Amino acid sequence: MSLGSSYSVDLCRLCAQICNACAEECDRHAAMGMDHCRECADACRECAEACNTMISENN
Repeated sequence: MSLGSSYSVDLCRLCAQICNACAEECDRHAAMGMDHCRECADACRECAEACNTMISENN
């Protein structure tokens, strides 16, 4: 992102999509009592949020 690559925004968008998909899957497992999956879902959402912030700052 700091070098202004033409692929930076696309890469961050893809990363956010992957992190959101992972969070959704982890939520399903967390609903079955797997606390470590809740932690994973939270971390994935934080990553997606960071990616979305970088996208908005570079558009």
